[in-house]
Amino acid sequence: MKIQLPDVAGKLHKYSLVGTPVASPNLTPDSARVLYSAAHVVSDPFGDHDPTGLANVDWAKTMEFRHYLAGMGMGIAEAMDTAQRGMGLDWNGALELIRRTKEELPDALVANGCGTDHLDPADAHTLDDVRRAYLEQVEAIQKVGGRLILMASRALAKVAKGPEDYIAVYRDVLAACDQPVILHWLGEMFDPQLAGYWGSDSFDTALETALAIIEENAAKVDGIKVSLLEAEKEIVMRRRLPEGVKMYTGDDFNYPELIEGDDQGYSHALLGIFDPLAPAAAYAVSKLSEGDAKSFRETLDPTVPLARHIFRAPTQYYKTGVVFLAWLNGFQDHFIMLNGAQSTRSLPYFTDCFKMADECGLLRDPDLAVERMGNMLKLYGV
Repeated sequence: MKIQLPDVAGKLHKYSLVGTPVASPNLTPDSARVLYSAAHVVSDPFGDHDPTGLANVDWAKTMEFRHYLAGMGMGIAEAMDTAQRGMGLDWNGALELIRRTKEELPDALVANGCGTDHLDPADAHTLDDVRRAYLEQVEAIQKVGGRLILMASRALAKVAKGPEDYIAVYRDVLAACDQPVILHWLGEMFDPQLAGYWGSDSFDTALETALAIIEENAAKVDGIKVSLLEAEKEIVMRRRLPEGVKMYTGDDFNYPELIEGDDQGYSHALLGIFDPLAPAAAYAVSKLSEGDAKSFRETLDPTVPLARHIFRAPTQYYKTGVVFLAWLNGFQDHFIMLNGAQSTRSLPYFTDCFKMADECGLLRDPDLAVERMGNMLKLYGV
């Protein structure tokens, strides 16, 4: 199968598809690693809303994708930044998403983003403001039976004066959690407003604060997701976690080596890239569960260039690549995003996404993908 694709100068070249779609087995609860996919949401393009206004979600298509993930045994990290949390999806929309997922998939492995995003950082003046915001979301999510991912807080980053403020707020919030939670260390490349999180711009100092919080509250912490895009930093932290506390890699650049691990440990995964990579991730970990590390790496290593491309700077716009591939793969009927975010990447970016996804076997219906890529090219005047 062939398609004419433009280069950066607009000149067309023939591209022949080469990939074989990945067939994914189902993961089981005793798989070698715990995998969460941070899942995207599908916009409703027919709603009469300004693209920068309130989220207008196609709930049927959004939930259909979650059934797909759960059907292959993937965990779902719900209402996270991949769902455009804070970039189109507000707290009310996030809570509705959490409620629907719990209702439709009561037995699935789901953890839900819990933050302070209904509190505008400009309106946050004290630690008590941040505490109240966190506790409001904790109560609301636990009321519908949801497990928590304590997301990093823009408001806390604004008002905290140092490490002790983070320790105090997390102590109080964790005390209100009825099940062990996943903590969330999101680097500023994902959200510039989180610069200096844990009270310091120094990784070494921030690490000590995060570890102090975990050690003080170990019974309330299932694990921590680290998204710093530097494998060495994650490994340093992983080796110092208390026994029983999991490391969930959030490193969308280096996930194969981190999940495989070394003789001193390994990482589980909570990744936005596992939205488009779900079948490859499930297959790879099924091989790892069989003791076949070679097949694990042979499956995931070729996906890294695609992941690095999708998450290239400005990294916070990676959601556009994720939703683009969901559209190519037939999980939604259009390529319109909350807040008009489909416009945050260029045509060459999309063209490279198409080719890299093909090479990895991540176009599940190549005929459909070629048709839709052709439609996009026409939209751009090709």
